[in-house]
Amino acid sequence: MSPVAQGAIVVCVVVLSAVLVSTLLALRRTALRAENVLHVVEREIRPMLTQLESLTAELRELSRTANDEMKRISVILRRVDDVSIKVARLVGALAALTQVGRYVGVVAGVKKGLDVFVRRLGARR
Repeated sequence: MSPVAQGAIVVCVVVLSAVLVSTLLALRRTALRAENVLHVVEREIRPMLTQLESLTAELRELSRTANDEMKRISVILRRVDDVSIKVARLVGALAALTQVGRYVGVVAGVKKGLDVFVRRLGARR
């Protein structure tokens, strides 16, 4: 191999070595920055996790309370439904009684009218 080719190979090896060293140093700096960022994130996340856990527990409690209240409301609505059905039946019965009362009133009025008619007719004779 000629000395010029050997020199070119040596120059290429030196340049590649320099580029490799600078790349490795940049990679090291990037890794150190990433480590610092991860430490900061870890410090920030821990308090947030405890808050998230407490919020989750509170949400579970609120959900249980809401479910209990919904059950109570459901029972109350069933009772109101039962009462409204009974009231509707009572109103129907009262309506029937008032209808009968009307008929009784009409019959009593007709009877009274006939009695008066018969009395006046007897008084004329």
